[in-house]
Amino acid sequence: MSPDPFPVRCHVVTGKGGTGKTTVAAALALALAADGRSVLLIETEGRQGIAQLFDTPPLPYEERRVAVTRGGGEVKALAIDIEEALLEYLDMFYNLKRAGRALRKMGAIDFATTIAPGLRDVLVTGKVKESVTRRRDGHRVYDAVVVDAPPTGRITRFLNVTGEMAGLARSGPIKTQSDGVMAVLKSPQTAVHLVTLLEDMPVQETADAIAELSGAGLPVGSVIVNMATEPMLPEDCLARAAEGGLTAAELAPALAAGHVHDGTALAEALATEATEHARRWAAQDELRDEVEALGRPTVELPLLPGPIDLGALFELAGRLEDHLRTEVAA
Repeated sequence: MSPDPFPVRCHVVTGKGGTGKTTVAAALALALAADGRSVLLIETEGRQGIAQLFDTPPLPYEERRVAVTRGGGEVKALAIDIEEALLEYLDMFYNLKRAGRALRKMGAIDFATTIAPGLRDVLVTGKVKESVTRRRDGHRVYDAVVVDAPPTGRITRFLNVTGEMAGLARSGPIKTQSDGVMAVLKSPQTAVHLVTLLEDMPVQETADAIAELSGAGLPVGSVIVNMATEPMLPEDCLARAAEGGLTAAELAPALAAGHVHDGTALAEALATEATEHARRWAAQDELRDEVEALGRPTVELPLLPGPIDLGALFELAGRLEDHLRTEVAA
């Protein structure tokens, strides 16, 4: 691989449900693919969220290009199918692809992944590791791999399950494969990024996840504050409104000058709305302080109007690209 300004190659994106982690993962993949780089975006939970974001048909268990970026870069996407991943695993390490297909016809694969949910995570993390380390003609196939990972509540278990498997297997292919996966996931080439909103529960889950990841020896990357809003009032007015000091009497003359019908009632409603907005903003600012106290690099992504389409993803990607370059420079 040619010299790359972004040394981390495996970007794991997690966050509380509803924080927009799939959107952030897609935007991060676009940011990393700029200037001619090749990036693989992996979906782990089978929701086909990536296909919806890029407005493509549902993704098969196959790496398909979903976007082209500045300088001829490209993003390919892969939605992991657990049955296909297990067949691939059996073929790669045990030369049992034919036997695996027979097991699938019998329903044994679905049975195995149902009664042993940890097996699912082993297969997914194994595929992530294979994608990160894959080479062709002596060169890495992908400059970076972005993983749309499970939520914060189970991210540490998801990433560490292969390490637990390595502890159970003393030798053999399972031990070798498990050690190889953990060597990648716990190395400086991996970073686990956490997506949050400026709300109490997502920020608390982010703090808990950082503590768990650090305790497990997994590398924590950036905290990405998603859907951040801008204040609608000047700073001095925000402070007054939050204290209830912005009154309808102050707003009424401007409404009257604009010949607004029933200006008095509207002024009262606007004053109430301004007070509520200012207090929400003050609460968000307090949560910003909590995010900063986590001690991780932080970037804010704006709340964009309308549905998230490819144009919106590229706008978010621009913010993330600036953040990545700033972190490398630091």
